[in-house]
Amino acid sequence: MIAQVPDLGVQHALETVAHADEAGQSWAATTARHRADILHAWYDLILGNAEMIALLITREMGKLLAEARAEVSYGADFVRWYAEEAVRPAGNFRDAPAGGAQLITRRAPVGLSVLITPWNFPLAMATRKIAPALAAGCPVVIKPAPNTPLTTIFAVQLALAAGVPENLVQVVTTTEAPAFSSAVLADPRVRKVSFTGSTAVGKVLLRLAADNVLKSSMELGGNAPLLVFDNADLERAVDGAFAAKMRNGGQSCIAANRILVQDGIADAFVDALTDRLVALNVGNGLAPGVGLGPVIDHNAVTRLTGLVEDATRRGAHLLTGGSAPSHPGTFFEPTLLDHVPSDADLARSEIFGPIAAIQRFSHQDEAIARANDTEHGLAGYVFTENVDRAFNVADQLATGLVGINQGVPSNAAAPFGGLKQSGLGREGSSEGLEEYEEIRYYNLQLRPTA
Repeated sequence: MIAQVPDLGVQHALETVAHADEAGQSWAATTARHRADILHAWYDLILGNAEMIALLITREMGKLLAEARAEVSYGADFVRWYAEEAVRPAGNFRDAPAGGAQLITRRAPVGLSVLITPWNFPLAMATRKIAPALAAGCPVVIKPAPNTPLTTIFAVQLALAAGVPENLVQVVTTTEAPAFSSAVLADPRVRKVSFTGSTAVGKVLLRLAADNVLKSSMELGGNAPLLVFDNADLERAVDGAFAAKMRNGGQSCIAANRILVQDGIADAFVDALTDRLVALNVGNGLAPGVGLGPVIDHNAVTRLTGLVEDATRRGAHLLTGGSAPSHPGTFFEPTLLDHVPSDADLARSEIFGPIAAIQRFSHQDEAIARANDTEHGLAGYVFTENVDRAFNVADQLATGLVGINQGVPSNAAAPFGGLKQSGLGREGSSEGLEEYEEIRYYNLQLRPTA
């Protein structure tokens, strides 16, 4: 136990909607420069408190302190990016094709935005949503995951210290997620919902959003394929796969879920990746020398154990790990299974843990077909030294983003989002600002002149 926060009910949630809506009226009328200046100040305060935030992240959800520090930098980048985007609002001015009028488009804030964030990146997932909402001129009600409320609370305190008006950003901590969502998404003052989490929950929220015709952004589950071709640079491929799989202990929606390796390089790749996993020390994310922290809870340990048992029962070869270590805590050993059959649960569901599942393939067309054989389409990875193959394969992967010869493709300047049942909309880049804006169109009739 490190802290206690209130478990707020529906009535309180509706009160936060009222407070945010009232504060948002004047915020929408502020200049873009004013909003940008406040976001820049918030960015400076996040960096000024970086070590405190990193410690908080690790204590809340367990990731390595070094990774928590990296998340602080990543999360702060969204605030800086949208401070800069705020003063570059999109718009257009053109002649009507038939003449006699000017067609003008402008951007306006969409309105009160409800943001629902996950536990795996508690700072970055909050700033990736709050910053564009504020930049566009929108008030916010944010519900962090019950596992990790403290990082969001502290980040919003820093935003208030930076000059964000009181009540404009409301944090609701609750364990009653379904009741919260049903109530606030039905409130007519709410005009936008943004959610990061599972596809199953995203579908429920989309049904709720439909009744109020809300603008919706959904960053949902993933089943990322990582393709390693024979002509890949072995060291670079192993480094990239290790990062794509083991970042945050595999608890990432873009983690490499299915590692597809061509036959000619497979043995060398598997040996090298196994060595990397065997060398990891498992333990407290705050302790020096630790290479893998805990997974989020005991349910995750049970689920991961079941995935390994199912895969080995179906014929997969367990090369290292595969179970929870004996010492107390919610830990799971770094695990590698080779020759994972395509019908194993490991190959069909989101792993969300430190298990590398290797499949082998012979030909490019086979790899692409297996990579796309999923209802999800968030991230994919390609490792090859042939630039033609890199782009050809990337173009054929049914995913919203592709890492080419690198395992961490996320960037505040890039549009993040998926295809198929991995979601709707984009976060980051200029596209992320558009998610919090409405397009308005004016038709200015011109009088003919003599």
